[in-house]
Amino acid sequence: MVLLILAACSGTGKGAVGARLRARNPALRLSVSHTTRAPRPGERDGVEYHFVDRPAFERAIEADGFLEWAEYAGNLYGTARATVDAARAAGHDLLFDVEVQGAANLKRAEPAAVSIFLLPPTWVELERRLRGRGTEDAARIQRRLATGRRELDAAPSFDYVVVNDVLDVAVAEVEGIYRSAGLRTPERVHVVDALRREAAAALRPGAEVAATAERAT
Repeated sequence: MVLLILAACSGTGKGAVGARLRARNPALRLSVSHTTRAPRPGERDGVEYHFVDRPAFERAIEADGFLEWAEYAGNLYGTARATVDAARAAGHDLLFDVEVQGAANLKRAEPAAVSIFLLPPTWVELERRLRGRGTEDAARIQRRLATGRRELDAAPSFDYVVVNDVLDVAVAEVEGIYRSAGLRTPERVHVVDALRREAAAALRPGAEVAATAERAT
């Protein structure tokens, strides 16, 4: 099971990258986080996020219901333990579209997870993308930009860094990382075990002794 963490400064486009990546890799499922923020236009409860109020989120924290959680731009975000447990039982890979603090918490909880920090091509372009959303006022945008400046300091701690300049290129680079993660030994040990069983079954009684005698002569 591959756990792929994708984080970025707000406005970098990690949602678009993640959506394209999942469309091309059906085995990769989105880990739907819980949040206390209001839905944006077009967002659906249980699809982009599980939208809950703050008291409900805080009750889940007290019950140890989150694998990780963090506060970002005045709202709470978290990954339910049940989400990861269900994916592991079903054998699905999971993509975590999270904030920087959430990524760090996930990495601590799941050290084998692969973390990617998505960068904008320039800071000017990041500002343009944020303003182009048209979903937030100027004060909230400035708040996100201030947070983004701090988040950039965390980028060197991630396993990989990808620049989202051309969307298709960024998706291809993230996909390459995801596919490589699936080839790591812990993910492929079942292939090795199957071949070892096949090799053992193919060994006829006495064949090893005969081969040793032949080498001796």
